[in-house]
Amino acid sequence: MKWLDDQPDSSVVFLCFGSGGSFGEEQVKEIGFGLEQSGVRFLWSLRKPPPNGKFEGPSDYKSDNLQEILPNGFLERTKEKGLVCGRAPQKEVLAHKSVGGFVSHCGWNSILESFWFGIPIVTWPMYAEQQLNAFQMVKDLGLAVELRVDYRIIAGEVVSGDEIARAIKCVMESNNEVRKKVKEMSEKSRLAVMEEGSSFAAFGRFIDDVLGNMP
Repeated sequence: MKWLDDQPDSSVVFLCFGSGGSFGEEQVKEIGFGLEQSGVRFLWSLRKPPPNGKFEGPSDYKSDNLQEILPNGFLERTKEKGLVCGRAPQKEVLAHKSVGGFVSHCGWNSILESFWFGIPIVTWPMYAEQQLNAFQMVKDLGLAVELRVDYRIIAGEVVSGDEIARAIKCVMESNNEVRKKVKEMSEKSRLAVMEEGSSFAAFGRFIDDVLGNMP
């Protein structure tokens, strides 16, 4: 958060793939190449995959292991523009004034948080309902920039650095149409939870129904 405090407003793209999101070495290197090629400031929450055959979540890399997984010389070349970290406080990061874009796995909580803070998403779904969420965001609603909508990590597919760079540069454009739509959605989402808003009213009806059906 201290690093973000020192960055210009809306200048940083945040890469975070949820509590279960991680990539193998080949894909990590391509992400690194894409970030360098984009020239955009970045905060990258990079997690270590669990050992093969282990049913557990990702963990954080030790600092001396990062050099092995990232492109050769990456940390040195990008030290003025980016920061690679472990698990990050996603909501607090998205709320920060320096963040202007979000590369996400498209879990629904992450999508709602991006709407709330008006941060446009680059879609990179991995499993479960995330492909459906990404498709709806890009194709149905026009509220996200497409990197992939049908990516499945178990298939071993590798997204190229060129693709990643193009999507990041697109989402960070200040006059991007998606950015304008997400800002509008942010305003609507805040109105929805205010008194007489749609979510406020629906929740009130739910409570009334529950109380009305109690013995």
